[in-house]
Parts: sequence; C-alpha cells; structure tokens
Amino acid sequence: MIPVAQRSIGGRVAVDRDGVAAHTGAARPTVNFWHLHRHRFGFPNAFVHDGGEWFWLDDVEAFHASHRASKLAELTEVDRSGSPTELVTSGGAAAILGYRSYRNLPDELIDNPDEFEELPSGRIRRFWYRRTVWAHADARTGRQSTGRTPGTTGPYKPHPYADDPRLQAAADLLAQARAEGRDRRGLGIELAQRLGIPQRTAQRLLAAAEDD
Repeated sequence: MIPVAQRSIGGRVAVDRDGVAAHTGAARPTVNFWHLHRHRFGFPNAFVHDGGEWFWLDDVEAFHASHRASKLAELTEVDRSGSPTELVTSGGAAAILGYRSYRNLPDELIDNPDEFEELPSGRIRRFWYRRTVWAHADARTGRQSTGRTPGTTGPYKPHPYADDPRLQAAADLLAQARAEGRDRRGLGIELAQRLGIPQRTAQRLLAAAEDD
C-alpha cells in the first residue's frame, strides 16, 4: 500500500495526490484527470511545499462534495437487459446509461474500454461489457452491481497504462499529429518505432492518451 502523505502546514491540513485519492475514494488516474482538467471540474490548484506537490484538504473535500452532488443530479435510468458478457460500442453504452449521445459518456468509461480496435481512419472504436457499464452506473449511488463477478472490486478496471511514463510520448505524438493536420492513421506504428514496443501496446497508449 502506498503511504498517504498528509501534513499540517501553517495549521492547515494538506495532502498529496495519493491523499486526494484516499480521501475521495477515486482512483489515482481519476485524480490526475481532475487535476489536468481542473478548470473544467473546479478541482483545487496544487501548491509546492518542501519540493512536493500538495493540496489543501478542506479544498479537496469541498470540491468532492460539489462533484458528487452534480453527478447525483445527472443520474439516469439504467437499462439492465441483455447478457452481462455482451460487448457494446460507445453508442450502446450510452443507451444503457440512458444518455442521448455517446458524447455524454463519462471520461472514466472512455479512458477504460474493455476492448478496442483502430479504424481505417486511425480513430479508436471502444467496446465495453454490459457488466462494466452496469458497474459504472451502480458506482454512482454505491449500489452493488448484479452484473459483476462476485469477489471483484471497483466499478471498472483501471487502465493498465494509467501511470505509465510512456503516456507522455503518446500524448506528444497525438499533439504533433493534430498540429500537422494529420489523423490517427499510422500513429500506432510510429509510436511503436519511437519507443521500441509492440504496435498493440502503442495503440493502447494512444487510446489512453487520446483526449476526446
């Protein structure tokens, strides 16, 4: 278990990113995502103390309370029909969650597909098991999913490359391609060559780094 760094600074409690994850119950990649898009989510800014990155705990708690309230207000009716092991596309996942469009899918699902494939255009098509989508829906209220295998934990499996330092290389390549007006076609091969890794691994890194 990673020790949670928490300390009092000037009489006020501060936590590091692991501390944020521990206090909110969120996965570390989710905390990273909140911080990356903090202007969108209202996540508190970090500050540096003794060479480390810290967040005020009361600011984190205020953010999380507001974030949970907004999420609960957006709850939709979930479609529980079908086999839990059936794979669905983003459109199918949106329909299960009661959303009008796949564009409403949460980043937690977009960033953690069960399967994916690269289309001829270079874009990624993502797939999820129905049980994965149900588990995500259940996590919104703390309800136990009926579609998960007994003994498993968490609403969805974290992306295996969530904390991989090679993600930055994938993000840089995507940014370069966008700046040059290129699509996703061939980027998996290019990244694989740059990093000396299998093309399938490169595609997974690109899928994790892609900002839809």
